[in-house]
Amino acid sequence: MTGETHEEAGLQGLASALVASGALSSDWLPSFKAVPRELFIPDRIWPGIADGTRQNPAVYRSKDPRAWQRAVYSDIPLTTQWDDGDHEGDGLGTTPSSSNSMPTMVLSMLRDLDVRPGDRVLEIGTGTGWNAGLLAHRLGNPNVVSVEYDPDVARTARENLDRAGLAPTVVEGDGQAGWSQGAPYDRIIATCSLLEIPAAWLEQSAPGAVIVAPFGTEYGGEQIARLTVNDDGTSATGRFTGGSAFMRLRQQRTARPLFDEYLHGVPWPADGVRTMTALSPWDTGKWFQQFVIGLAVPGAFWRAKRYDNDAYTLWLHSRDKKSWASADYERDRAEYEVYQCGPRNLWDEVEAAYRWWDDHGRPGHDRFGLTVTPERHTAWLDIPDNPVPTRD
Repeated sequence: MTGETHEEAGLQGLASALVASGALSSDWLPSFKAVPRELFIPDRIWPGIADGTRQNPAVYRSKDPRAWQRAVYSDIPLTTQWDDGDHEGDGLGTTPSSSNSMPTMVLSMLRDLDVRPGDRVLEIGTGTGWNAGLLAHRLGNPNVVSVEYDPDVARTARENLDRAGLAPTVVEGDGQAGWSQGAPYDRIIATCSLLEIPAAWLEQSAPGAVIVAPFGTEYGGEQIARLTVNDDGTSATGRFTGGSAFMRLRQQRTARPLFDEYLHGVPWPADGVRTMTALSPWDTGKWFQQFVIGLAVPGAFWRAKRYDNDAYTLWLHSRDKKSWASADYERDRAEYEVYQCGPRNLWDEVEAAYRWWDDHGRPGHDRFGLTVTPERHTAWLDIPDNPVPTRD
């Protein structure tokens, strides 16, 4: 199911559609029905789309209950907060900062979590509280702890959970630190994107615990990682199970300097060296390709300046502000102009990462995995002993 609405049939209609699509398994069906999504949705929401990150105009239950109901019983994400709560008005803010996730994504991550009776679960990112509510219904209130950084979001989540007759422990705090008072945990799930799996989560895991978390790269792209913790809590390893696009954990957001800071007052192209490439910048821009490039090219990110007729300049920047590159894209070209400057030839790194992926048969997410220790994160292809080559 892709964004279909089931307003007329309500909860039952959405449940039936999710079962038919394979997203909702029989073991989660009773909790899905007993913990209705609408109890966790505020009066004002910004409905999203099923296959992207765009938000639509605000919808109020009090003003248009039919549209609000239609959004709730659609397989789409619902933004509930912008700009860490600083946004005012009904227009779109700059950055979504809290939401009720797309039901298919919620259920697929719960399937990956593979909970068992009696499991203790730590959730990072309470949001509206719906995911914590599903877990609490399935496992019992005492077995679920959810950590939320934003006090207002945490307070609202408690109210929502109380309305649903549920009372898992909701803690206000830094999700990177977990919650040691409730450890050890058999399962840890994050509903926010991560650049790094915190060491505290390994320390608070029981032997053989499972961690399910959206793992993104600074360059772009994101996949769900399903990791199993070893017996002494010193490492976790596992594969990626599918794509995702979650909001970044607030403590792992990275500052992105403005382009002018790279030129140091010298007009472009400054000291940039001109070359040509046969690789289209367009080919590097898809979500999964960004993820693969990001695994291989750490400490770098991109921006784009767009022109008429789909032309654009792809700007590459290093986080340390020492290196930059530009690659100009125009339709129907066989070669593309590139400028590079600094100790890192960023376009060369991006192109090498793309060519490596292409040379290996363009493997999908299911062939990639991740091994995490307190000291480092290592992405690999097919087996842990075959790391993705990095170019830093």
